[in-house]
Amino acid sequence: MAIVFFSYSHADEALRDQLEMHLSLLKRQGHVEAWHDRRILAGDELDPAIKDNLESADVILLLVSANFIGSDYCYSKEMHRAIERHNAGEARVVPVILRPCDWHSAPFGKLMATPRDGKAITTWANTDEAFTDVVRQVRIAVEAMNARACNVVSGLGAGSVRAAVTPTHSNVIPAAARPAVEVPRSSNLRLSKEFGDLDKDEFIHTSFDFMGRFFESSLTELASRHSGIDGRYRRIDTRRFTAIIYRDGKTVAQCIIRIDSMGTRSQCISFSYNASAPDGSSNEMLNVECDSQAMYFRSLGMQSFGGRQDQRLSEQGAAELLWGLLIAPLQR
Repeated sequence: MAIVFFSYSHADEALRDQLEMHLSLLKRQGHVEAWHDRRILAGDELDPAIKDNLESADVILLLVSANFIGSDYCYSKEMHRAIERHNAGEARVVPVILRPCDWHSAPFGKLMATPRDGKAITTWANTDEAFTDVVRQVRIAVEAMNARACNVVSGLGAGSVRAAVTPTHSNVIPAAARPAVEVPRSSNLRLSKEFGDLDKDEFIHTSFDFMGRFFESSLTELASRHSGIDGRYRRIDTRRFTAIIYRDGKTVAQCIIRIDSMGTRSQCISFSYNASAPDGSSNEMLNVECDSQAMYFRSLGMQSFGGRQDQRLSEQGAAELLWGLLIAPLQR
């Protein structure tokens, strides 16, 4: 069984929880055991516990974000030692890009990053797809390590096998460094999270602000790429903004996006093709839903756009869906 070590910033703990949940099948199949600093027992010394487990790990996941790079402990201690062990062939380091940041020139920048093409998990329309891609690469890495180990053992005699599997002085933890009593316990200590009205309100307002920036920059880029095209983004207030696309001075596409309630207590994000549409009217709606670990958007599917009504959308995915509705008339 391979030991998987999570090197991460506590600011990214929610994303680490989701990744660990996606590793569940690998754990159930007995391929991996996960370790991170939340497994440290009360009263244990932090640094020795982390160091010992980093030294014994087979796979080291670097959960990369600006928070990770900005952490002296994560970057200067854990990451540098992980790279040393990777270069020595003692472990495999897998960079997992959580959020967009400047990482390519880091010491781990030469390694194949996950998810696919090093695209940050939070920028995927469906983060489940991103986590699944990471887990697929972890599975491949673990299977490759197991295959190499089997090949080594099959080529050795009985005495050599005993020597190969006997720990050397360099990887044995001294008795003085071990806990007086080693308590067996599960690595499965993740608990279900409950998201209240405040959490959902903050999620929808933060996502709405992101959508505003997304539409504003997309309109600017659209105009720079196509002659005769202009775009106008107008933030009306904290709950509404409009986007209009002009071709040769004439309106060819428009919308208003709002935080709406549609007569219910729960809030949603609504989209209307008419920039002057009154409150309470919409052509598409995005509702906030949640599972035991995260909140996400789900499209009502009023436009049946790309079949995304069945998908769990991140704020990036939700913004892409609404932008697709706006720009569709220009792409037909």
